[in-house]
Amino acid sequence: MYRIIPVPSFDLVIFGVTGDLARRKILPSLYRRFAVGQMLDNARIIGVSRSPISNDQLRQMTRESLAAHLPIGQRDGAIEERFLTCLSSAVNDESLSAWKALGAQLRHESVRAFYLSVGPDIAAGLARDLHNFGLTDQHSRLVFEKPFGSDLASAKALNRSIADLYDESQIYRIDHYLGKETVQNLMALRFANTLFEPVWNSQFVDHVQITVAETTGVDGRGSYYDKAGAMRDMVQNHLMQLLCLIAMEPPSRLDPDSVRTEKLKVIRALRPIESSDAVRAQYAASGTLRDYHADVGQAVSHTESYAAVRCRIDNWRWSSTPFYLRTGKRLAARSSEIAVRFKMPPHAIFSADETWEGNLLLLRLQPDEGITMQVTIKDPGPGGLRLTPAPLDMSFADSLDPKSGVLLTEPYERLIMDVVRGNQTLFMRSDEVEAAWQWIDPIVVRWTDDASPLPRYPAGSAGPIEADRLIQADGRDWRPIAPCS
Repeated sequence: MYRIIPVPSFDLVIFGVTGDLARRKILPSLYRRFAVGQMLDNARIIGVSRSPISNDQLRQMTRESLAAHLPIGQRDGAIEERFLTCLSSAVNDESLSAWKALGAQLRHESVRAFYLSVGPDIAAGLARDLHNFGLTDQHSRLVFEKPFGSDLASAKALNRSIADLYDESQIYRIDHYLGKETVQNLMALRFANTLFEPVWNSQFVDHVQITVAETTGVDGRGSYYDKAGAMRDMVQNHLMQLLCLIAMEPPSRLDPDSVRTEKLKVIRALRPIESSDAVRAQYAASGTLRDYHADVGQAVSHTESYAAVRCRIDNWRWSSTPFYLRTGKRLAARSSEIAVRFKMPPHAIFSADETWEGNLLLLRLQPDEGITMQVTIKDPGPGGLRLTPAPLDMSFADSLDPKSGVLLTEPYERLIMDVVRGNQTLFMRSDEVEAAWQWIDPIVVRWTDDASPLPRYPAGSAGPIEADRLIQADGRDWRPIAPCS
């Protein structure tokens, strides 16, 4: 039976409360947890901004955020008003009086968490100020948004600066992909079912494809994105985390360090990326869609909006199974999925005229979260035995009983509640972050040093032909980029 377990009383301080992330994700997620009773009326949410904002202004801004980003059926006027009473504001003008005023709002008996919804350069300074002005203790928790560094050297420097002030158990490096329902179900699927784990290895798995496709362009993030690119912005964190969960060994127990240690082993087992293992490209204008250069406001740019990588994991489980990662902007559809393609049966007893592919396990992360298992069956009807693929499909939204009142949680809902509970399982550890940068850095450096024009792909397409050649060289093809395919 579905049961809501309330979290302890907490004070959550959101730095950057007027920013886009807080408006679109953090505040609506907190309201949803409040509405179902997981967050109690004695919780406090303190919004901190650079510009002065009153309690009433913060509450009005939150009303507008809930109206803009929540379906009308998920809002209740009375509950909303109760939620808004949990909110108060503070100003961060870096003065002693401002820090004292913020400290006066915090309670000693509650869980104390600080969500640094700001850029990494500002976040490091805020973490230092929180410590120096005495607003944190050994039980406080700090949440950091990506990017966590821009390369190995900067990630190490950031980790050192934080480690001088806080214990690793207090640091929550958030990656919202790990809060998705399908990603959560991946561990349950693997480690709670004897059906899958015995065949989860190179003996039975032909290859794995991980795709994160976006239809949008840089969306006002041109100045940041043109310095980062798809490899730093997506592969180093989101896709790397999905790869780790697919490939890791079963942890000895379900606790944060056991899970994160197994993920770290995967990253350290990755074979270095050769130039022939990676493709980069930029989207070109197509129809009414502008090209990458126009979107970032640069006449010349060598930053990739698309990246595809062929990965090899040098361990016993995956020694001969390639993993293909791809991500890009301005693609044909918004679609995030993990596709595990199994090998063909070792002996074919059917007619040579019958062609079919090995079984496919498809985990859909967005837009329609769910799991599909593609099996081969006889095509219905008389007149011979013809083979055809058939899906065994579970859409989470369709499978839930509407009478239960259970709604799929947004990633930030789960992750913020995990911060309050003190559960770091879904958050990256410092050595994990550094290992990911260590693997990514060499190819990023080679690309940075290469001033030749990038391959182009039409905006709204499936990506560059060079990415097709990458996987076709191994006798395989990308899955079509389409939602719910």
